[in-house]
Amino acid sequence: MANNPAIVLTDESTGDLDSKSARSLMNLVRRLNKENGQAFIIVTHDPIVVDACTRVYSIRDGRIESSREVANH
Repeated sequence: MANNPAIVLTDESTGDLDSKSARSLMNLVRRLNKENGQAFIIVTHDPIVVDACTRVYSIRDGRIESSREVANH
């Protein structure tokens, strides 16, 4: 994050966090997206993360099964 990357890739970034910390992390992600224009590609099973995203892709067996845009919060 020190180099202010245009795209940030994460894998289960909230996996070991309690729900309060997960929400706090996702608030930071949303702020960085809005303020710095950074894109975040997040792999997750966590509904807290899904709820914070603007676009969601579901992948099964290596293929995109569905995609949807989520209204901004």
